[in-house]
Amino acid sequence: MCKDCGCSLGGNSALSMQFHSHPTLNEPHTVEVISKILSANDHEAEHNRAHLDAKGILGINLMSSPGAGKTTMLEALIKSKAFKIGVVEGDLETNQDADRIIKAGAQAHQIATGQTCHLDAFMVHEGLHYINLDEIDVAVVENVGNLVCPAAYDVGTHLNIVLLSVPEGDDKVSKYPVMFRSADLLVVSKVSLLKHFEFSLERVKKDARALNPKVDIIAIDSKTGEGLEALIAYIKAKKAAR
Repeated sequence: MCKDCGCSLGGNSALSMQFHSHPTLNEPHTVEVISKILSANDHEAEHNRAHLDAKGILGINLMSSPGAGKTTMLEALIKSKAFKIGVVEGDLETNQDADRIIKAGAQAHQIATGQTCHLDAFMVHEGLHYINLDEIDVAVVENVGNLVCPAAYDVGTHLNIVLLSVPEGDDKVSKYPVMFRSADLLVVSKVSLLKHFEFSLERVKKDARALNPKVDIIAIDSKTGEGLEALIAYIKAKKAAR
């Protein structure tokens, strides 16, 4: 786990501010350090967003647990040719996802975070320098697979899209509320597997809208193409609105 968001101390102060969960987090110095980290990150995020705005680019922060299907969904979007996409990839190690994105036909740059369980605005700023922004209209930050820490960091995008895959179970929205509360769009992925799992779409929708009444929800399967047109239409509408 990362050393700067507080999760490595036994409780995620950057998300919940419940410092009592670990004695160290009660110390004023710790609170001050974490506050400074988040403040500096937010300043850099505004810089990233302004940079994207100047180029007319829609920025998307794509978040989920590992294996929910973020990269597969991006491959499907790239192959649809509905957008010119550039991707900043975040993983602890390897260039595997960036290689997949490039093979699918889009620009990509990999950020290897080491022990850090999320991307921040500074990492994204670095990654954007490796993308030719004049050749894209959508910039996607594929965040590190994690349902906790990425939600605490503004990376300088315009939309938060969170994936929840059917094999993960329909209880994750209520178990990881911070992530789903921050979502503009919840994508339920791998829906072709519904017949093999006890997974209630209605429960997911109910739980998500209890946390976030304004959240949009789309069910997709990137392999079969189900729901992909709805997702493309959603992104087009958000891009046009900007």
